[in-house]
Amino acid sequence: MLRAAIVQDARTDRVLMLGWMNEEAERRTRESGEVWFWSRSRERLWRKGETSGNTLAVEELRDDCDGDALLVRAVPAGPTCHTGAASCFAPALWRTIAQRAAERPAGSYTTELLDAGVGACARKLGEEAVEVTVAALDESDERLVEEAADLVYHLYVLLAARGVDVAQVEDALQSRRKP
Repeated sequence: MLRAAIVQDARTDRVLMLGWMNEEAERRTRESGEVWFWSRSRERLWRKGETSGNTLAVEELRDDCDGDALLVRAVPAGPTCHTGAASCFAPALWRTIAQRAAERPAGSYTTELLDAGVGACARKLGEEAVEVTVAALDESDERLVEEAADLVYHLYVLLAARGVDVAQVEDALQSRRKP
């Protein structure tokens, strides 16, 4: 029987991913202290990080109330998502940018920006911030939305260029939240 295994960062409580465990994967996880899954597509056991090095060190395993799912609280060693994002539940745009940063596909505008370096990414973000300001003061809501989208995209590219995951920004915002 396969059980859903929800992986949560033991330090931040962020949900990182969902995998599947059979009895053997669960046994190996408990015995080794590293997370193992059953790959439905490859039809075999695999240890998280066996090719990427981005392992998950188990802190705690909990069964849900009816025993058909597991909560795996773990400490990640690197990004959890195959795209290079900290979480498989990161915003879609961030997952795309993280994947472009990892793979650097030819012909990609994101790759072009990243290859130009942090300084170029920062300058481009500054240009976009000015365009948002102008749109907010003098242009239509539609233009403001378009420019805001450009600003967010270029912010994410700058974060990727610096090797900062958007999850860190989310954590900083969460820490500022007042009850």
